[in-house]
Amino acid sequence: MSAPLEIHVISDSTGETAARFAEAVERQFPEEEFEIVRHPRITSVDDVQLAAARARGRRAVIMYTIVEPQFREAMRTLCKRYRLHYCDLIGHPIEAVARVSGQPATGTPGAKPVLDSSYFKRMAAIEFAVRYDDGVAPQGLDEADIVLVGVSRSSKTPLSMYLGYLGYKTANVPIVRGIEPPKELFAVEPGKIVGLTMDAEALAEIRTVRARGMRGGRGRYADLEAIYEELEQAEIVHRRLGCPVIEVSNLAIEETARRIIHLVEQRRLAAGT
Repeated sequence: MSAPLEIHVISDSTGETAARFAEAVERQFPEEEFEIVRHPRITSVDDVQLAAARARGRRAVIMYTIVEPQFREAMRTLCKRYRLHYCDLIGHPIEAVARVSGQPATGTPGAKPVLDSSYFKRMAAIEFAVRYDDGVAPQGLDEADIVLVGVSRSSKTPLSMYLGYLGYKTANVPIVRGIEPPKELFAVEPGKIVGLTMDAEALAEIRTVRARGMRGGRGRYADLEAIYEELEQAEIVHRRLGCPVIEVSNLAIEETARRIIHLVEQRRLAAGT
């Protein structure tokens, strides 16, 4: 089995634009395994060289959003030297607009975002994530783009906020031992739902740290046996929902979010919605 195809996202800002573009491209190759490698905040030619060198000799594609002309030229030169396939995602559009408008670009990395419809969509999605966090107001679940279902401390809230930042209205519902999930959850369009699970011992460690900050403790909150019971209940709920499940123990928030989006978009396409 071949190694994952690496998409190296290189930027003199956060790299969010290139990462979104990479994810859009990735969705066109459902049979291929990908790994997105980020190189944000490029500030020198040395940074450019290190990023290119990391991709050299690998199954890799370079996608970069670099505003500074000197760094863009260095990136092009290095990609040709190392025989790397590359896409300049911002240089060509900047040059084209400059030619047509007759105005030079500011050349400012991470320039202040435009307050356009996309910006307001993200703000609304973040507000949605706050409003429907941790099973609050389950009657609003149907309005969500994504619904996350998992036990306590399985990263539901940070994932909801991050997905909100990416523009996806995300709600999350906790699985609590001995308590039936809200009936509204089972009425949600199945393609929107993604389950989260976690290694029991890793979850116990996280909860132990959390429990220290709780007045009077939380009973069996961090007890390993109780955690196994919760995870078993979560597995039953996930089967009832017929949803895909992601094991989040060793995944960064960004990677988990990427997988969630991929699953939801795939199921949406399959359903023709």
